[in-house]
Amino acid sequence: MLQWFKADLHVHTCLSPCGDLKMSPRNIMAKVFENKMDIIAITDHNSADNVRAVMKSAQDKKVVVLPGMEVCTNEEVHILAIFETLASADEMQSLVYDHLKGENDPDVFGMQIIANEFDEVEGFQNKLLIGATDLTAEQVVNAIHRLNGLAIASHIDRESFSIIGQLGFIPESLRFDALEISSNTSDEEAEKRFCEYKHSTFIRNSDAHKADDIGKGISEYLLEDASFRELKKALWNEDGRMARTKHEDRN
Repeated sequence: MLQWFKADLHVHTCLSPCGDLKMSPRNIMAKVFENKMDIIAITDHNSADNVRAVMKSAQDKKVVVLPGMEVCTNEEVHILAIFETLASADEMQSLVYDHLKGENDPDVFGMQIIANEFDEVEGFQNKLLIGATDLTAEQVVNAIHRLNGLAIASHIDRESFSIIGQLGFIPESLRFDALEISSNTSDEEAEKRFCEYKHSTFIRNSDAHKADDIGKGISEYLLEDASFRELKKALWNEDGRMARTKHEDRN
């Protein structure tokens, strides 16, 4: 039987250089549980190093945690890469790391903490995660799909680091599975601003960098169960599955 599930597919951890240091696996899951979320995706900048820890911390909370990352292309476009398996996320991370130059300066960009499921510091990622890869947007989308993942255009309503903000439009060659709008844009405004993409599926996520932001912008999905495969069907409106945006203003 189909039912509605709440999902936030854009959550950062303390690994992301702009993420709050309190965005540890346990703190994230506490807020997810408090907000009665069913599905989340961990999408740190250019890395999946903290996905395993969050997945382990979620094992007793009946929340599905999907592995992913937010890749920055050479056009400085952010693209969410969400996968069914850790193996696919690891393979995407290897590709991203091979094309990501520079070393992090924690005094400038912040610490990039690799944590375990007990919120203990396991180490630090020294790559410049805040930087851009030398992969094009088309190469990133193709790589995600080659690994059977979901490619979602991040916060298209923002001027910075969005496909429309950087390029002015969405090339037809980019077959995104969904287009993300932020909690700052209403459904009505999005329909007017992006009417040329009305045949795409629009979703809303929190892009949470702080625990209080988790669940602030979410979408609901009509699914048979909380799984990656069902989510993919919803994004493509298959077999009665569907997605709808839900704006929760907690200010």
